Amino acid sequence: MPISISNEEILETINMIESENLDIRTITMGISLRDCAHSDIDVVCDRIYKKITTYAKDLVKVGEEVAEDYGIPIINKRISVTPIAIVADACEAPDYVKIAKTLDAAAREVGVNFIGGFSALVQKGMTKGDEKLIRSIPQALAETEFVCASVNIGSSRAGINMDAVRLMGEVVKESADLTADTDGLGSAKLVVFCNAVEDNPFMAGAFHGVGEPEVVLNVGVSGPGVVLNAVRKIPDAPFGELATTIKHTAFKVTRTGELVGREAARRLGVPFGIVDLSLAPTPAVGDSVADILEAMGLERCGTHGTTAALAMLNDAVKKGGAMASSHVGGLSGAFIPVSEDAGMIRAVEDGALSFNKLEAMTCVCSVGLDMIAIPGDTSAETIAAIIADEAAIGMINKKTTAVRVIPVHGKKVGDTVVFGGLLGHAPIMEVSKFNADAFVKRGGRIPAPIHSLNN
Repeated sequence: MPISISNEEILETINMIESENLDIRTITMGISLRDCAHSDIDVVCDRIYKKITTYAKDLVKVGEEVAEDYGIPIINKRISVTPIAIVADACEAPDYVKIAKTLDAAAREVGVNFIGGFSALVQKGMTKGDEKLIRSIPQALAETEFVCASVNIGSSRAGINMDAVRLMGEVVKESADLTADTDGLGSAKLVVFCNAVEDNPFMAGAFHGVGEPEVVLNVGVSGPGVVLNAVRKIPDAPFGELATTIKHTAFKVTRTGELVGREAARRLGVPFGIVDLSLAPTPAVGDSVADILEAMGLERCGTHGTTAALAMLNDAVKKGGAMASSHVGGLSGAFIPVSEDAGMIRAVEDGALSFNKLEAMTCVCSVGLDMIAIPGDTSAETIAAIIADEAAIGMINKKTTAVRVIPVHGKKVGDTVVFGGLLGHAPIMEVSKFNADAFVKRGGRIPAPIHSLNN
């Protein structure tokens, strides 16, 4: 059904774009690679390359044309694929690095910013192919430019696979070590999930789920600046009015995203999937989730009241998005990636925002501990324990949580690491000096909570 937009709404949208950093953060084409499976890895790679370059050959061109025609910036064009652990399960190769390089070559050929799906889903256990993929991740990320990896290690239905958690602690550490010359950039392209979703258009955690169609176009909209401006206009409003204002703003942003997404899908001749309304910040001034929270009355993000403010923001965003479209999906909510949010960085530098406070905030927002730089000498076991904590929050609360931490080689608390571009910069944050080695080494599976038996 076509979306009708008034002249007033058009002018309002123009202002959002010009003054408030509204953008379509990404259009992400999901491509199924299940029919690329074969025992010979060379055959798999040939099939993958051919399929991606066929389906996505016009993705960038169409994205640029739609952006120009509608006057709405589309920042990234991306691809997500079937978790490679599934596609490559029949391969007799010792590792899957060759497949990662094929994905990288295909991404370069079609001109996209990232390709996600070097992934495994191991919430209940690992197949041989799953383990092979996971152990391939550090080298794969070190030897590619555009490839992103993710592993789902837990769910509200299955519990938490602690064997996988322990292994991922080692993988995160190794990924950072192998890319030490770029301050651990490999780890910045790796996400460890609990309750991963199948239609997420945002990197680094995007993959094309097994319940998805052959090909689909998902859209990720981002508008922290728009919400910030709306909040600043009502500095003394009670919370009910504040929530309503955020809902109305999220509604407008979502409609814009769906309009652009449907048009891009139509021109590409593929089905439209979902619009993900996520307040995904950037290092740019005025494009910060932390600034929104501070506009609500907090002196600094991280002070007492921050979790309550973030909970209200996240809920209002979801409600506004759900009213605007019947196809809201992905993660849809507020992101709190430290290095990518100027306000978060300022809060850490001022001593207002700690690692523990960030963990508390993940209970009420989208995703989890995101783009956090930690000391390079942090052990794999400590990283695994961080993953386990975050997974437990997701499992119990029936929500998606994730960990993307970067142990930066040679850096310690007080230092700063600069990634550049969208990834921004981050102060090194302190982790607990007390270890959880014996806890992590128990292995096995943390059972699912009782509410998993709700069928």
